[in-house]
Amino acid sequence: MKLWGGRFRKEENRLMEDFNSSLHVDKRMYFEDISGSIAHVNMLTQCGILTKEEGSKILEGLKAILRDIENASLRIEGNYEDIHSFVESNLTQRVGDTGKKLHTARSRNDQVAVDIRLYAKRKAQEVVGVIEELQESLQNKANENPVIMPGYTHLQRAQVVTMKHHLMAYYQMLERDKKRILNALDILNESPLGCGALAGTTHAIDREMTARELGFAKPVDNFIDGVSDRDYLLELMSGFSIIMMHVSRLSEELILWSSQEFKFIEIDDAYATGSSIMPQKKNPDAAELIRGKTGRVYGSLVSLLTTMKGLPLSYNKDMQEDKEAFFNALDTTLSCLQIMSKMISSMKVKSENMETSVKKGFLNATELADYLVKKGIAFRDAHSIVGAVVIFCEDRDKGIEDLSLEELKTFDSAIEEDIYEYIDYRNILNKGTKVALL
Repeated sequence: MKLWGGRFRKEENRLMEDFNSSLHVDKRMYFEDISGSIAHVNMLTQCGILTKEEGSKILEGLKAILRDIENASLRIEGNYEDIHSFVESNLTQRVGDTGKKLHTARSRNDQVAVDIRLYAKRKAQEVVGVIEELQESLQNKANENPVIMPGYTHLQRAQVVTMKHHLMAYYQMLERDKKRILNALDILNESPLGCGALAGTTHAIDREMTARELGFAKPVDNFIDGVSDRDYLLELMSGFSIIMMHVSRLSEELILWSSQEFKFIEIDDAYATGSSIMPQKKNPDAAELIRGKTGRVYGSLVSLLTTMKGLPLSYNKDMQEDKEAFFNALDTTLSCLQIMSKMISSMKVKSENMETSVKKGFLNATELADYLVKKGIAFRDAHSIVGAVVIFCEDRDKGIEDLSLEELKTFDSAIEEDIYEYIDYRNILNKGTKVALL
C-alpha cells in the first residue's frame, strides 16, 4: 500500500520502489509511529473530526498492531514504502475503511518528524543512562586505586598523580557529555505534529493536546521549520561524536597501559583477543575497536550535515537519509559506552609497576623548584638550577631523591636536609592544591 498515487498514470518502477523504500531502516520506530497515531486519533475525536465510534475503532486497531508486533505475531516486512504505510495498511486491513481516516489533518511530513523526535528523545535518555553507568565504573575503579602513577604531557613523564585522579578526569569529560545530551533533549522537546506538509491544516485541531499527550513541552512555533528541522539529530550526533572522542582517548590510554612497555593495567580476558599465530599475544581489541568506531560516528555526523546544507525549505526526500546516519551513530555510541564500562570495571591495576615508573621519571623536579622558591630563589632561576640537577642525575642514572645532600648543595647552598621529605612522592601529594589528587 502506498499513501499516495492518485495523480499518477503509471506504476512506479520496481527498482525505484526498492530505492525509495525506507522500511528496513525506519521500522525500529514502530512504537513511536503508533504512539503518534494514537495521540492524533485521540485529538481528532476530542475535536469532533472523528466520531467516538470511529476513534475507538481506530485506537483498538492501532493497539492490536502494537501488541502483535511486540509479541512477534506480526513481522514488519513486505512491500511497504516505510513504517507509516506498514501501520496504516495493516490498520485498514483490520478495521476496514474507517482506518483510512487515520491520516486526516496529518501529513507524512509531520508524522515522520514527530516519530523521529520521539525516538531521539527516548534513545538519548538511554545514552544518558549508559554514560552514568560508565561514570560509576570509573568512579569505583578510581576509589579502589588512589595509587601514585606518572602523569604525562607530550606522552613524557611529567609529574606524579594518582590513578584515581587520572580516571576521574574521564568522569568529568563524561559529565559534560551528559549535560550536552540533556541540553539537546531540552531543545528538541517540541512537537511538530499538526504542521501538516508545511502549512498546517484547515481542520480545527488541537496541537497543544497532542503535544501534551506525547510528552512534549509545547508544539513547534513554525510549521515550515517543524517539518524541515533536523538540528536536534545533528546536535545529538555532535554530542555522540564528542563522547566517542573521549572514550577513544581513554581507549588509547588503556592500549598503551596494557602494553609490555607500560604494564600499568591488565585488561580482562573477556575484552581481549589472541593471535592466530603468536600464542603469547593478548590484544586489547575492545579498546581498539572503540577507537576505530569513533570514525564511524564522526562520518555519520558529517554525512547528515552535508545532506542538510543545501536543502531549500521545507521537506525534501534527501531528509530520509537522516535516520540511517542517526541510528548508526546512536547504536555505535551506545555499544562503545557499554563495552567501555565493562572493560573499566573488570581491569586490573598494577600499582607496583606504576610506582616504579614514577621513580624513574624525575617527577619530583617541579617540587624541587618549588622548594627553592620557598627558600627565596626566583622561580625562573630555580627552574634553571633543577634542569642542571636533572642532567647530573641522568649522567649517573640516579633519581633526584638518590643524590646526597652534599651533591645537591653543589647546585645551591639553600638546599637543606628537609629537601628529602619535601620531594618524597607521597608527601608531594599532601601539599598545596595537590591534595585534590588523592
